Amino acid sequence: MIPVITMLPGKQKRLRGGHPWAYSNEIDMTAETRALPPGSIVLVKGNDGTTFGTAHFNPHSLVGARILSRRADVAPDAAFFEERLNRALALRKQFFSTPHYRLIHAEADGLPGLIVDRYGDTVVLQLNTAGMDSARAEILAAVQKILKPTLCVLRNDSPAREREGLSLGVEFIGEAEDGDEVLREVEENGVRYAVDLREGQKTGWFFDQRDNRRFVANLAKGRRVIDFYSHSGGFGVQAAVAGATSVTMVDRSALALDLAMQSAKLNDVEARCEAIKGDCFSELGRRGKLDEKYDIVIADPPAFVKSKKDLNAGGRGYRKLARLASAMVTPGGMLFIASCSHNIAPDHFLRFVADGLRDARRTGRVLRAAGADVDHPIHPNLPESAYLKTLVLQID
Repeated sequence: MIPVITMLPGKQKRLRGGHPWAYSNEIDMTAETRALPPGSIVLVKGNDGTTFGTAHFNPHSLVGARILSRRADVAPDAAFFEERLNRALALRKQFFSTPHYRLIHAEADGLPGLIVDRYGDTVVLQLNTAGMDSARAEILAAVQKILKPTLCVLRNDSPAREREGLSLGVEFIGEAEDGDEVLREVEENGVRYAVDLREGQKTGWFFDQRDNRRFVANLAKGRRVIDFYSHSGGFGVQAAVAGATSVTMVDRSALALDLAMQSAKLNDVEARCEAIKGDCFSELGRRGKLDEKYDIVIADPPAFVKSKKDLNAGGRGYRKLARLASAMVTPGGMLFIASCSHNIAPDHFLRFVADGLRDARRTGRVLRAAGADVDHPIHPNLPESAYLKTLVLQID
């Protein structure tokens, strides 16, 4: 019989409304509850006896319980993970003809704390919570049975694991060994990219921007493009393949830029691409002083607002980015700007961007407001899962 944790009186409204989390300060932390090992499977109940479901529990985490199922009779064993993986796989196959996508997107796919990205016959996993870390054997068994990868890469080096009190590291299961370089190709919108699954950011590639990259690339033919925070060339190389006359990619990571140029070579567009290593704000300021102009300016930075206390400072960062980037757009040209900060709401992001345009004494219009692609679904009761916000603006 699994342990029961009980919600405090008056603290079950969000769970009753479908939210998949219970915060630690909403749970009756009895001595027995506090003694449960991190990652325990528990049954979550209200103080009135209402059953909210089966969850992973960590008494040391801000998010104390993460709901796995609204049923009380679910055992999160290998069969449970197989069912969730098969369900997610069937959904992705409706949209993607090649096996390059995010297969499991945590809560939205019913597996809170688990990320599974697919790179052909290689699978990259992030076990970001104590519960998923404790279910490692069952998860790997399900992945091997359903996907039959030649290599699994456990990218357990995320800040989320630190917050859960888990160890950090990268581990290989399959044809590679610890310390090996793991380079793969990913295909996106008909473009080939080189990715580093060991040293690259997150799991090696940002599948979430796939549809946004397609949209921007469709605007690029015959145009000069500059891509700030280019990472490994997702936007820039695709724009070059679509017919941009020149593409400049700016990033502070030498590894990312090297991968970007490898990708440019894979697609025979290296002659129209250049990579500039440097701080993007510094490079924006320098080029702005030279009054450089581009037909398309792309600005896809890392999160400026990592917690609610960063909102004001991060908002000023987005405003400054919009000011500097919009100043570089030729009249009638396009600005693509993004935020992956889940703590900033879409209307706030739009306000910061609008303020930045005003600061630059530019005007324009929003042509498109979008989020992540379909392999990054949104949990309808978890606003944090709608983290990505993007805008395409035509600048006067």
